[in-house]
Amino acid sequence: MTIQKKVALLFMGLTVSVILALSGAVFYFVHQFTFDDFYKRLETRVNISSQIHHLNDRDSLGMYKEIRQRYLERLIDEKQYVIKPEVYTQGKTVKGVPRKLIDNILSGGKSRFKANNIFYAGNIFRFPEGDAIIVVSATNPSGLSELNDLEQVLIISCLASILIVYIIGRSFSYHTFKPVRKIIKKVNTITASNLHLRLEAYDGKDEIAELTETFNNMLDRLETAFETQNNFISNASHELRTPLAIIKGEAELTLKNIGKPGADLHKSLSEILQGTQSLQDIITSLLGLAQSGFDGKKQNWEQVRADELAFMVKEAVDHIIPANNLSIDFSALPDDVDKLVTLGNINLLKLAISNIGLNACKYSENKPVTLKVYAENKSIIFSVKDQGIGIPDEDVQHIFEPFFRASNTGKYDGHGVGLPLALNIVRLHKGNIGIISKEGEGTEIRVLLPVYKG
Repeated sequence: MTIQKKVALLFMGLTVSVILALSGAVFYFVHQFTFDDFYKRLETRVNISSQIHHLNDRDSLGMYKEIRQRYLERLIDEKQYVIKPEVYTQGKTVKGVPRKLIDNILSGGKSRFKANNIFYAGNIFRFPEGDAIIVVSATNPSGLSELNDLEQVLIISCLASILIVYIIGRSFSYHTFKPVRKIIKKVNTITASNLHLRLEAYDGKDEIAELTETFNNMLDRLETAFETQNNFISNASHELRTPLAIIKGEAELTLKNIGKPGADLHKSLSEILQGTQSLQDIITSLLGLAQSGFDGKKQNWEQVRADELAFMVKEAVDHIIPANNLSIDFSALPDDVDKLVTLGNINLLKLAISNIGLNACKYSENKPVTLKVYAENKSIIFSVKDQGIGIPDEDVQHIFEPFFRASNTGKYDGHGVGLPLALNIVRLHKGNIGIISKEGEGTEIRVLLPVYKG
């Protein structure tokens, strides 16, 4: 989920929570006011009824009744009860009056009660002729109807508010992150071939302006680094190839002008020629790796079949170490040939796996080495397993560092660039390398490359 959606949802959640809280508060206070107002009306009638009950004067009694009829409308289903406490305490009940209401009045005096949408208000009064409990009950359909209407209005308002808040939140987050989307779009157009481009500067001191400035500073450093690397590649290609070509040429010329091939001079020059050729191959590989994809494009990438690549690796190892004992194992090849195809530079892949195979042959002194090819979990796996000297446990974590050599490889020639070079090539192809080794028993290195999806 994008940050834009998260912000929109967070905004909507907070706003909806506030709306629901306010709606609940409105409904609660209106509910309380409506019921409290109706109870007060009942209590007024209770007090007037007590006065009527207390008066013996016929004129005064008539006046109270007239006031009641004139100024107090009769409530719906209004009923009045006059109850003697001693009658109630004898266990008798009064039809229409809840027992709990009478208990509350006897224990605390004035009381309110509601049962089955009928409202009760009552009090106990002291008269010369004896105590009396007066209760007035009525229904309040208009109040309940108003509360129901208010509830429906609040529900509809909340739903409408949620929709409006969602639309506003989406619009708010869209416009808020518009500069970020613009930055992302611009950054995606910048590659190694156009590092001179920069993001448009924003006025102000907000986070967007700071982010833009940070990206531009990073692009400045990248442009400088790429120019330095480009100059190095150009100079190294010229400065290193030229003397190597001269050395190789002179060695070949000397070999043609000396005596028998078995002479000491011939042997020395042969070693010079072989070392020069090896050094030239290394430099060619390093320069090829540095230049491959340098301008942001996949140069000379194609669909590569794993079985064909294995044969090419075998051919390369046979050419360098003719006495090798490397064999190819195709016993676990998948039936679907599409699972054997990856996308990459075939020369670089051959170089990477060949370096691993050459190391296996060299450090096992040409004991049997197996190159197994199979597919697993959407990956093509090249497993190179030998029976050589293995790698000490403390050295395994450093084996892919440039120019590092394990502590038990002193008697073997090498420069410590084969595995680091292989790792760089495999990573360039979105793959990975795993290693399992035990000192004195052998090593297995697995190269995992992604299957081409087409």
